[in-house]
Amino acid sequence: MIRRRPTPWIHKWSRPLIGAIAACGTLNTVYLTFEKLTGGSPVCTNSAGIKGCTDVLSSPWATIFGQPLPLFGALAYISMLVLALIPLALNFEEKDPQRKKWENITWWLLFCGAIAMSVFSAYLMYVLAFQLKAVCFYCISSALFSLTMLILTVIGHEWEDIGQILFSAVIVGMITLIGTLGIYSGVGVNTANISNTTTPQPISFVPSIPPNPDFGWEITTQSGPAEIALAQHIVQIEAKEYVAYWCPHCHEQKLLFGKEAYKIISDHIKVECASDSPNSQTKLCIDAKIQSFPTWIIKGKSYSGVQNLAELAKITGYSGPSNFRYIR
Repeated sequence: MIRRRPTPWIHKWSRPLIGAIAACGTLNTVYLTFEKLTGGSPVCTNSAGIKGCTDVLSSPWATIFGQPLPLFGALAYISMLVLALIPLALNFEEKDPQRKKWENITWWLLFCGAIAMSVFSAYLMYVLAFQLKAVCFYCISSALFSLTMLILTVIGHEWEDIGQILFSAVIVGMITLIGTLGIYSGVGVNTANISNTTTPQPISFVPSIPPNPDFGWEITTQSGPAEIALAQHIVQIEAKEYVAYWCPHCHEQKLLFGKEAYKIISDHIKVECASDSPNSQTKLCIDAKIQSFPTWIIKGKSYSGVQNLAELAKITGYSGPSNFRYIR
């Protein structure tokens, strides 16, 4: 009599576990996407003198193809969630050949997705540690989620050909790494230029007096040649910045440019959306469907929230001096 070998518990629970982790990753990245689009600051506790989640979210690495990086992370996690739960949702009979087919297909897709996400997360951890020199618990959590899903895809399924798994892992990993380096090819160069010339001074703003409807609050930072050159470039490409005088985030954007450079922005492309301001252009804001402040419209695309100047330089195709004085 042949006794059937019992199914290991990890094989029974691997899919629900992957689904649960993917759901946590989805919540994590959706929250960061919301904060990025609205210009908010993620809830994140950091020690004094150490860059945190807000610095990471406003860095040039936090935008891909003009869209927030966490948005792509959310799509990846949702895909992993769906792939993990498809065979469970279809509820095939245990001996149904369709069950075996769907399980094999989704396991391969889960494995390839986990490899790609882990490689991409590893690169972002390198950026976090050596380029930004920051601590972001959301980013670290996402990297751990990706690595855990990869481990579960390997040990949570009975793979027949280990050699094919290793070969697939190498191919998918190489493609992901090459694509990642291509996407961020210009960002590291610009950041290196900044670090070689000056150390940007962090700025933040908490209002202590009511804003003036004419201009908000006084700009207390001074512009350098790089800020002025970037402001002139942004005006030349006919971008628009939609603001409200009472908005603290809008004032942070002004502080990043400095007094002299922001005057160029204000004189040419700033659009005041507050209806009670003497300079109000509310109709233009309504026509542009502006929902948060500040919002940049650059080359037909919308960018919500405070943008570090290095990020604006990348978005606008600016190639002038990049030793910006301030960073958020």
